[in-house]
Amino acid sequence: MKLIVQPASAPLSGAVRPPGDKSISHRAALLGGLARGSTRIEGFLPADDTLATLNAMAELGAAVSRNGDRVSIEGRGLQAPDHALDLGNSGTGIRLLTGALAGHPDLFGCRITLVGDESLSRRPMGRVIEPLERMGAKIDSRDGHCPLVVRPRLLVAHEHRLKIASAQVKSAILLAGLHADGETGLFEPAPSRDHTERLLPAFGVRPIVHAGRIAITGPASLRGTQVRVPGDLSSAAFLVAAALLVKGSTIEIGPVGTNPTRDGFLRVIERMAPGRVSR
Repeated sequence: MKLIVQPASAPLSGAVRPPGDKSISHRAALLGGLARGSTRIEGFLPADDTLATLNAMAELGAAVSRNGDRVSIEGRGLQAPDHALDLGNSGTGIRLLTGALAGHPDLFGCRITLVGDESLSRRPMGRVIEPLERMGAKIDSRDGHCPLVVRPRLLVAHEHRLKIASAQVKSAILLAGLHADGETGLFEPAPSRDHTERLLPAFGVRPIVHAGRIAITGPASLRGTQVRVPGDLSSAAFLVAAALLVKGSTIEIGPVGTNPTRDGFLRVIERMAPGRVSR
């Protein structure tokens, strides 16, 4: 493909709605499949990765239907599929699902195999497996890589101290904590994306967040809800930059998610060009 970029001949103007946030789409699909009852998602990002997560929840027993960026999920408990769940290239999907399945009581005595494509199979899974094993999880791997075989069993609450800030590892622990008896807590060395903590209360479970520690008390049950996924700020970043570079431009972008763990780009822009961005 040949790409030709030419200077703008006039100021840029218009209104743009970015596609749905990928990280939130993953979590909404997964939590909706785990919850009992109806979940409706608007603004879902129908990308390969997020669809892999959505398909996995369907193969685990949820009734899933999709029309564009609108998704309906009827959660009715989980059942073990008779084949491997293929998460494609979705690191978020496979890591969060590993935590969600590790102690799920519907699947005690079952074996669930999680696989991915060649790229995902090269990515390390030890950072997720090790803290889950400290809770009593039984997870087989290929030297710390997928395919993973999860054997759901009773988990015990545990206090974790993460060496590296990771939203995926944190989320996997919290999802496992839903089915552990007692309070599962974790400290992270620096803030990471907090989409899971923000979404869980909508599904009826409220984590405790205080002084760098996040805790969840189990066993806890999720209930279906409605989720409106905001636009992905990462997808809008190039438009923000373009509007700043072309004098006289005004572009309205939204709705986008700008919670404090996602707005670093905007905060830098606001320091570089005071008054040029409003939100």
